Amino acid sequence: MHVVLVEPEIPQNTGNIARTCAATGCTLDLVQPLGFRLEDKYLKRAGLDYWPMVNVQVHASFEDVLRENPNAPFFYATTKAPRAYTQAVYPKDAFLVFGRESRGLPENLLQRVYDRCVRIPMAPGARSLNLSNSVAIVVYEALRQQGFDGLLDAGRLTGREEPEAPWLDYL
Repeated sequence: MHVVLVEPEIPQNTGNIARTCAATGCTLDLVQPLGFRLEDKYLKRAGLDYWPMVNVQVHASFEDVLRENPNAPFFYATTKAPRAYTQAVYPKDAFLVFGRESRGLPENLLQRVYDRCVRIPMAPGARSLNLSNSVAIVVYEALRQQGFDGLLDAGRLTGREEPEAPWLDYL
């Protein structure tokens, strides 16, 4: 699966999204122009030590992404979408496209792909969610539909005994 950020502006958001991509095995496609340099300290700090785990592709334009992936299923996240993100069916090779923080995806693009636009439901009057939160919400729904294939779905304690927690008696 691919997460496509079209002209992202805030390095901390992109760093957080890179960390989500590392944790989920998604490719991160960045469409220029970027509002920061890839060497930006805030971008690196937000991604922590996950950068080696992220497959990052940088594209000169969104048209390049489309041209390089002519048969791929694309889904476009926008507050202007006709349906909720949970109503779409996401295949494993889906491209999840998100616009820049300040303006979202261009209206002329949305008009051409309106049947593939998805929305995260929000309270009336709310403009939008933070970009990194939006990406995580949609990515995890797509992965849930696929049964979290290839991801660990259970954790375990390290093996050392934890001290008794008296508050557990109340649960």
